[in-house]
Order: sequence, then structure tokens, then C-alpha cells
Amino acid sequence: MNRRSFLKNASIGATAAAATTLAAPAVRAQNVTDMVIVSTWPRDFPGLGSSAQRLAARIGELSEGRLAVQYFAAGERVGAFDSFDEVASGNAQAYIGAEYYWKGKHPAFAYFASVPFGLTYPEMDAWMKFGGGQDLWDELSDGFGIQAFSAGNTGVQMGGWFNKEIETADDLKGLKMRMPGLGGDVLAKLGASPVSLPGGQIYENLVSGAIDATEWVGPWNDYFLKLYEAAQYYYYPGMHEPGLQLALGTNKSWYSGLSKIDQQIIKAACMEENAMQAAETNQNNGTYLDKLINEHGVKLRKFSNEIYDAFGEASEAVFAETVEHSDLARRTHESFAKARSDLGRWMLLADTGYTEQRNRVLGITV
Repeated sequence: MNRRSFLKNASIGATAAAATTLAAPAVRAQNVTDMVIVSTWPRDFPGLGSSAQRLAARIGELSEGRLAVQYFAAGERVGAFDSFDEVASGNAQAYIGAEYYWKGKHPAFAYFASVPFGLTYPEMDAWMKFGGGQDLWDELSDGFGIQAFSAGNTGVQMGGWFNKEIETADDLKGLKMRMPGLGGDVLAKLGASPVSLPGGQIYENLVSGAIDATEWVGPWNDYFLKLYEAAQYYYYPGMHEPGLQLALGTNKSWYSGLSKIDQQIIKAACMEENAMQAAETNQNNGTYLDKLINEHGVKLRKFSNEIYDAFGEASEAVFAETVEHSDLARRTHESFAKARSDLGRWMLLADTGYTEQRNRVLGITV
């Protein structure tokens, strides 16, 4: 795949003020309602972009054409980071992206994407559906005229690409590193300079030296960005996004005006893609990790315990500041933290306990 062909349309724009109202759904023909979806991902971008396009197509398919979906990748209608405002204002009906992009509007948005030392995909799925996560997300989004749904997950992400080995936390000082969300705030606590860039701009900035390091997603997605051409050290595991949840956010006024069946179709399509995208990413990550190491000489490295302890300290400082923002931020963090504790104990016994023993017996290693 030509990297430039799916990156050229990605752009970042200045954020406009968000309005929160929209008239009833615009109907262009009998029983047909237009649904414009704008995305934070470039067109045909492996993983994230292809997932967004698949979701858009699925909504149209399940509605049997009653929802006439028009999909616009990043830069085709608005810049990647302008997607939220485009939907909140009613200029489009939905966006597909990652909620931590909107943490400048309210820090609690980050919890519904991923936060440092956060929830893995199965843990996030449990919190959202049965631990109160969706209710808190609804309360937050309602203040901006948005109704949002889980629509994908990248699983545990890699720690990032570096041009030098990171042996101690001091090695992070002064680094200009692409990392959005609260993870970027953690880096800042450790003396790095976090930079938030949409996916389509990462490669050029890393090659040019505008940034010194970057995280993106994992082996599959990173392979197609050709990040191995710009950095050689690939660190794991990522503390910043252990289970990045993707979202479809609809204009709430528009969504509320739909028939009950079309509302359920959008919700069902999102639930389907939430599972589909996570499975697709996990399946491909192992394959492309081998390609990165064996075909491109990438040097795999593990963050030391000392570095991870520093990440943990900085994360607690970031959370302490975050909960001071508002009552909703505090309640969101408290709900998340309880889910992390309850689910973490079970996962340690179940998934982690089993896979450690299975891999030991079978000799499966990195």
C-alpha cells in the first residue's frame, strides 16, 4: 500500500466553538435520512481507517438504505481534530475517532478512550456495559449535544518508537514525543514535551526531526505508517493506552429524532464493530511484529521496572489534577478506578494467570 495515498488527506484544523443543537433529521427522500460521518482517520488507513469505513458501510446496510451514509475521512470535509465540533454544531451527523482528542473540552473524555494505567479491552468493555461507564459517558457527552457509542478497540498498545535506547526515566527528559490524551500529560511530568498529532502527520514529523519519538498503535498499524524507517527502537508495553476504545459520536438532537429501529441499528452496528476491530487488530499484530523485527531490523525493547514506576508516579499526579476539574471528572475517575481494581484482580487470576502458564509450558516467548 502506498503510504502517501492514505495519508495525504489527513489534516489538523483549529477547533471551532461547539454548538449543541440541531433541527430534526434532514430527510431528502421519503423514508431516507442523510447521515454524514466525518472521521479523524485518513481514508483506507489500515486498521483505524478501514474500521471506520466498514462501520459507516454497515450502518447503511443494516438500515437497508434508510440511512444514506456519506463518509468523509480526515481532511476531506474537516480536519481530523475538527470532527467533534462539526458534529456538535450539526454540520455533520456523526464522527468516528478517539475521545481523548477532546480532553481540552473536558478531561473526563480521556477515560472513554484510554488513560495511563487504564483498562484493557475486555476490562473496558465490562466497565462500559455493566460498570456504569456508558452512563457517565452519556452524562458527559450530553453537555455537548453528543450521543456516543463504543465502536472499536486497539487492545494493548506499544510504548513507542525512539531513536535511542530509553534506559532510565531521565532519558525521556527533553524528548518531543507524539502522545495525546492523559498519557501526554504523564510524559510532561517526566520532563518530555508531548505533541498531539493526527495519524496522517506522524511519519513526516518523525522523519524531519520535528518530533524525536512517537507512539501510534501497534505492529500492524505502525508497519503501514513505515515508522521503522524513522526510528529503530520499539518499546513495550505502552502504559498510556492499554485498551484504546474508539467511538462513534452522533449529534444527539439528530439521533433522538430517528425512529427507534434506526437508533438501534446504529447502536448494533457500533457494538458489532467494537468486537470486530479489536479481533482484527489482535490477529494482525503478531504477524506484523514478526515483519518489523525480521524484515526491517527493528530492535524490540521492554521498558524497565524503574521507568514503569516513574510512569506510575507521574500518572497518579495527573489523575490528582484531573479530578479537581469538576464533580463529573471526579466521579468518572472513581468509577474507572473501582472497575480497574475489581477487574484487575480477576484478570490476574484468569487471563494473565492462564496465559503465563500456557506460554511457559509451550515455550512461547517474545
